[in-house]
Amino acid sequence: MKFILGRKLNMTQVFRPDGQVVPVTRIQAGPITVTQVKKQGNEQIALQVGFETTRNANKPMEGHLKGLPMFRVLKEFQTTQPANRGDVIDAAVFAPGDLVSAIGTSKGKGFAGVVKRHHFRGGPASHGHKDNSRAPGSIGAGGVQRVFKGMRMAGHMGDEQVTVQNLEIVSVDTEKNEIFVKGAVPGARNGLIVLKCEGSFTLKQPKVAAKPEETIVASDVTEDTSATDQSEESSRPGTAEDVIVAE
Repeated sequence: MKFILGRKLNMTQVFRPDGQVVPVTRIQAGPITVTQVKKQGNEQIALQVGFETTRNANKPMEGHLKGLPMFRVLKEFQTTQPANRGDVIDAAVFAPGDLVSAIGTSKGKGFAGVVKRHHFRGGPASHGHKDNSRAPGSIGAGGVQRVFKGMRMAGHMGDEQVTVQNLEIVSVDTEKNEIFVKGAVPGARNGLIVLKCEGSFTLKQPKVAAKPEETIVASDVTEDTSATDQSEESSRPGTAEDVIVAE
């Protein structure tokens, strides 16, 4: 299974070679780093990956991510492809034409009634039904003396995990690590998005920072000051003790 973490940027549109306009969602995808490898039965492997670095990490997190950057987001995925701790996955894991599932958190709407939350049509607006046009109405028999689980009523709307399947990857910008997904993706701007689909992915080795060039410290340099001392003595004006007065 191929997967990556990203941030939803905005929606825009692109033109296909035949001139067709396609609405797409820009996603800043990856890169993500493998932080832990858990081997399970039946060749299943659980890979924990990190996304987005941060400087606010507690002591347990610093110990868990020892030798790696401090990541803000940690997620775990099930796969059969082996990997090593520190391997990197970037936007090149997907290609145009892939059908992916986009998982995100929908926008929170706060407390909402049944008309807005469940699309009830409401009650009649006349013939003695004053102030009853958006009321929920009856919720069942009275002899039960309880509300059945799952009853559609007013309550908290949105702010829940939503999965949209079979979204097409239109294009991938590997330089900027951006993926253009056809259609709408759940969540608000800057919301965390998970993209995944069937297939194998390519792992990359982490980039090793180049060692800084050695600089010469002034204290380590020994200069031959004998010649300069002699020249300074020859150019120095004579004192009263050095002058020989001829009688």
